[in-house]
Amino acid sequence: MGKRLFVGNLSFQTTEGTLESLFSQDGRQVASVSVVQDRDTGRSRGFAFVEMANDADAQAAIKALDGQQVDGRAVRVNEAEERKPRPSGGGGGGGGGGERRGRW
Repeated sequence: MGKRLFVGNLSFQTTEGTLESLFSQDGRQVASVSVVQDRDTGRSRGFAFVEMANDADAQAAIKALDGQQVDGRAVRVNEAEERKPRPSGGGGGGGGGGERRGRW
């Protein structure tokens, strides 16, 4: 199984194609690239996830690319953390309903 990398501090103009060609240099194998976009505007949020085909390629990519200039920005490349599940149930604040106690 591959290793998922987090790529931060991206320029808003950086594309998935740019990242794929960058990460596949030196014979490294890229399984997938996903630039995260804002749901409302469709504009890049300035970070991406790159899945490498194996752990060795992932470590080589981190070593080669962390801190490198991409589209005018020094990108950060490291292993992505596992996604933390959101708590189930209602979200949002409390409020209202019920008796108020205390002095007014």
